[in-house]
Amino acid sequence: MRIARRFVEHLRAVGVFGKTARIEVELQGSLALTGIGHGTPKAALLGLAGEDPETVDPAAAQERLLAIEQAGQIGFGDRPPLAFDAARDFVFAFDTIPDLHPNGMRLRAWDAAGAPLADETWYSIGGGFIADAGQLRQGAAPPDMDGAAAGPMAFGSAAELLALCERQGQRVSRIVLANEDAYRPRAETEARLDLVIDAMHGCIDRGLLAAGILPGGLNVRRRAPELWRKLSAASRPNERESLLDWLNVYALAVSEENAAGGRVVTAPTNGGAGILPSVMRHYCEDNAQARDFLLTAGAIGLLYKQRASISGAEMGCQGEVGVAASMAAGGLAAVWGGTPLQVTTAAEIAMEHNLGLTCDPVRGLVQIPCIERNAIGAVKAVNAARLALHSDDRPRVSLDEVIETMRQTGHDMCSKYKETSQGGLAVHVVEC
Repeated sequence: MRIARRFVEHLRAVGVFGKTARIEVELQGSLALTGIGHGTPKAALLGLAGEDPETVDPAAAQERLLAIEQAGQIGFGDRPPLAFDAARDFVFAFDTIPDLHPNGMRLRAWDAAGAPLADETWYSIGGGFIADAGQLRQGAAPPDMDGAAAGPMAFGSAAELLALCERQGQRVSRIVLANEDAYRPRAETEARLDLVIDAMHGCIDRGLLAAGILPGGLNVRRRAPELWRKLSAASRPNERESLLDWLNVYALAVSEENAAGGRVVTAPTNGGAGILPSVMRHYCEDNAQARDFLLTAGAIGLLYKQRASISGAEMGCQGEVGVAASMAAGGLAAVWGGTPLQVTTAAEIAMEHNLGLTCDPVRGLVQIPCIERNAIGAVKAVNAARLALHSDDRPRVSLDEVIETMRQTGHDMCSKYKETSQGGLAVHVVEC
């Protein structure tokens, strides 16, 4: 959605949008192979129509997509409608695997005479971030990424982050806040955090109530509402079992909302979006704790983003659910009063036991095994935080070492296990 919206903004900026008669969207690599199941064409079409993922109304978006399909054109307020035929104007380049990143997207525009007006290629690099070829070649941070690892207390590794915490006598979340203060007033950062917190809670609340069958043809039934009713009705729950069930139900609620095309927070990606909200909902008593949780988790996510990748198409699911579990474990350790070393140890433990996790969604839908995998990831995150808080020793494996191991594992992993639906469960589950 962001890439397509940006392309239209570029056409406007260079003064050719009024002359544009046709736009073609070519999905390459993983975007082509799992595009239908992931809803990629729908998102791209909404982006062309000017929608933004943070503000689009999911229900209204479905109505707009239907209207575009029925009319065969996209309406705009400042020019005549643009003809768009999905069968013609969406190209699935299954055999094109871009060199720079496996999630490539090429957009081209022509005038009524067939003369080319624009030709751009962008890459979806995980978690909603996008980059062009120049940024990827230079290793520069994409423009959509503020990067709290930069600023007066910049850090490029977990070792540097720990050294900063020790020198400054500060927690991880305070280091992150100091860097964010270089970008905007503290009140704006806190308001943004509260917006994310509210969006996570809202997603859980919707998922707990929205019963039914998920779209896509696999006939997967939403389980969160039924489990939530059972938990809410239990008069004397078994505390140990109840802990697992509450973590499960919150993670399922978010993941089922994601599978249905609802609004979720990329944390760090849509595929792993259920883990942080689940742990936050169960353990954070107020927004102050939730902010601390997210700031700490965000610092850990930045390390993975900068030193490896959070893209399932590059890393497999270890880069999505694995990173989400690592972020949640570190954030929870902080909420529980852990030291910065215990925070990074919790994050390391969670990833160490997700190394090699494949991304093999059946029919390209973010349903099997993705939904249950988020529930398992939430439980893993909590256990990793518990283990870390039981020790003050410096671990034999550091967070930096496990991030590098994940990166190398992802590069060594066969491509059919990295968000292509060409291996694993995606080819061994009978679709009936």
